[in-house]
Amino acid sequence: MGGLNFRAIFFGPSGPRAIWRLAFFVALLEALFAAERFGFKIALPHLGGAARALLGEVAQFAAVLLASGVMARLERRSIAAYGLPWRRALRGQFWLGALIGLLMISALVGALALFGGLRVEGLALRVPDIALWAGIYGLVFLLVALLEEFRDRGYGLYALSQPIGFWPAAVVSSAWFGFGHIGNGGEAWAGLVNAALVGLVFCLLLRRTGDLWMAIGAHTGFNWGETYLFGAANSGQRLPGALLNTAPAGPAWLSGGSVGPEGSVLFTLVVAATFLLCWLGFASILNPETARDGLESRIAPR
Repeated sequence: MGGLNFRAIFFGPSGPRAIWRLAFFVALLEALFAAERFGFKIALPHLGGAARALLGEVAQFAAVLLASGVMARLERRSIAAYGLPWRRALRGQFWLGALIGLLMISALVGALALFGGLRVEGLALRVPDIALWAGIYGLVFLLVALLEEFRDRGYGLYALSQPIGFWPAAVVSSAWFGFGHIGNGGEAWAGLVNAALVGLVFCLLLRRTGDLWMAIGAHTGFNWGETYLFGAANSGQRLPGALLNTAPAGPAWLSGGSVGPEGSVLFTLVVAATFLLCWLGFASILNPETARDGLESRIAPR
């Protein structure tokens, strides 16, 4: 009776198995995040507020980029294989994604206002400040989307798709994306579930297009519309500089309560409708068979 073949556990025909590569990536990323936190504590101990949050986002994106670059070097691929081809940055698919995200939040706010879950109380900015804050939030939420999409639907989703398939990996990735919002002040279980469901929409955009740029655009457009345009709480956080004054009204299941519109049952319906429309409606526009083949060629073991 033969013993365990440990090499077969850790290695396949093409080298280290995907699950161990993923474990190495996660460990490397956590080490880089820890180094980033330590660096902030030593170098910028008194930095706080918006400046610390913004620099933290930049540092975390740099960490994800570095960890992904290490994996690309080890696997003899480019970072584009993990969903971030720089040559397609901020081009047509990004802006179409931004429109999708903006339409999602607009439909949600419109439904909330119609059913008494949100009050719109007028403009909150002076006219000279409107363009300034619009640009600030555009840049901030582009950075947030880059970080969160590449972190949660970049190398991790790519590697996990190899042993278990794209959609099971997408469910795991989206659940983790939702769970990642748990530390936000004012967040609640309904917001976490809806964030995970939105993650599935972003995974579908990746599936349809073959890279993350449409998902990054949708993520940016939704956050920009929610925080700046409509002045609502974003995952439990209300920020200054919004265009409109709005306030939740009615029961929390309808308004979203402290979470903001993302915690509303109406958002669950908007997400479901968006997923269905993207699944059915983009077939003729994006040629999903070609995009799917391109994506599957990237996640195939080698």
